Amino acid sequence: MKKRPVDVVIISDVHLGTYGCHAKELLKYLKSIKPKQVVLNGDIIDIWQFSKRYWPKSHMQVVKLIMEWVAKGVKVHYVTGNHDEMLRKFAGFKLGSFSIENKLVLNVHGKKAWIFHGDIFDVTMQHAKWIAKLGAIGYDFLILLNRAVNYCYKKLGRGPVSMSKKIKNSVKSAVKFINNFEQVAADIAIENKFDYVLCGHIHHPEIKTIGNPNGSVIYLNSGDWVENLTALECRRGKWRLYHFEDDHKLKSYDSDVIDPVEVLGKNELFESLMAEFNSMTTPKTDS
Repeated sequence: MKKRPVDVVIISDVHLGTYGCHAKELLKYLKSIKPKQVVLNGDIIDIWQFSKRYWPKSHMQVVKLIMEWVAKGVKVHYVTGNHDEMLRKFAGFKLGSFSIENKLVLNVHGKKAWIFHGDIFDVTMQHAKWIAKLGAIGYDFLILLNRAVNYCYKKLGRGPVSMSKKIKNSVKSAVKFINNFEQVAADIAIENKFDYVLCGHIHHPEIKTIGNPNGSVIYLNSGDWVENLTALECRRGKWRLYHFEDDHKLKSYDSDVIDPVEVLGKNELFESLMAEFNSMTTPKTDS
């Protein structure tokens, strides 16, 4: 398959290590592009719910592909999120073309792009983190239930539904939260004279212009790989939202991905990769 050239690709909220993660589809997408820069905008590995009892080979293959990009010199910026917040203490870490950051400002064709995950605007994250963690478990269960429902719908010849989307769209407070999230991000970006503000966190893919009395900014959200299966791509200064579900050619492409329900357990490759990562990220002390 011929790879599409992309100047910048941004993905977020992959939640590797959870049942809701669509690692198989993500791997197909990543194999179809040739990026110059990659931004992993938070919640890539779900450390909150991480367990070696559930780490399918397809999840490992996503990690391996990203590491292959780094080995080839592709710039990969890991911007931390709330589900992988333990990495925040390593902000500033760099190894070759790989870096860990809490926030990022990129020059994209002469324009400034402010990139961060977005959980800083989440009240539950700031004041009641246990509620957020409980909600994450419930969300993962809802995604599993949704898959079972869609399986039955497919047998009946009906199209898929997103239960979580219906719930969020029907709850006024959830809609209000999303609107407030976007406006606050835009207001700060306008005040700091950024051209773009790019977030994740709320699992709501979007590209739109948001303004206030002081100006306007282009707000972008990369969505997720649990419900929406979306990414942000920039080529020649133009941004677009990629939707896997609309990519019929890629959906039919038969890659060599392992079935995502196959569990690794104590796989030697997993153990060696984790050992290598720990050695890379453990702060060195003076002897």
